[in-house]
Amino acid sequence: MIPATLSGMGLEAGSIDETVKMLDELWPLNDIDLEKSKFPCCLVWTPLPVVSWLAPFIGHVGICREDGSILDFSGSNLVNVDNFAFGAVARYYQLDRRQCCLPPNLSRHICEQRYIHHEFGTAISWDDALGLSMRHYENKSYNLFTCNCHSFGANCLNRLCYGGSMSWNMINIAALVLYKGQWVDGMSVLRSFLPFVAVLCLGIYMVGWPFLVALLSFSLLLLTWFVVGTYFVKDILDC
Repeated sequence: MIPATLSGMGLEAGSIDETVKMLDELWPLNDIDLEKSKFPCCLVWTPLPVVSWLAPFIGHVGICREDGSILDFSGSNLVNVDNFAFGAVARYYQLDRRQCCLPPNLSRHICEQRYIHHEFGTAISWDDALGLSMRHYENKSYNLFTCNCHSFGANCLNRLCYGGSMSWNMINIAALVLYKGQWVDGMSVLRSFLPFVAVLCLGIYMVGWPFLVALLSFSLLLLTWFVVGTYFVKDILDC
């Protein structure tokens, strides 16, 4: 579900080398600073109250600027800046600016989808792309099931044509940060899974095994909704 990297998507090697050199020399990234919660060019994730207690694979996602500050779509017409909703970052995955297409004009695209990318909306830098997506989502109504923080992250990566792909969506954004991301620390693991384990044990103790069946059914329904909406009925989750 995760789009291939630039090696498999046909980004032009010469242009990539030129872009890499420019980015590294003119706009070097600072290291990730866990103490100050600075995650340059990262996707970040934290569990959601109640929802993650029932389905631990569901959480809140943000995407970070080059200086490490977090942007996250957390409410209607609201994109937070360096004020991550629902708690501290638990998991993060650093993205690679070298896999972005940042053309100054149509002829300078390094991706194979230049016309689709141009029509969608391009940017000249990582922060410019995030800023454009931010302004776009400041006019959007938030809905956990149709237009949420994952949608915002996907919009940013599509605007960057990250990895040469214009197919970023809720599912592969979640898969990328959950399967390739790193935990901030051991406490983040406990914070993410302990409530779920507690609810599971309490439910089985009070209700019995039917509670486990109901919990699994709930998770399956959620997953089915997002998969069907994303890949089969795209208009439902188009925001």
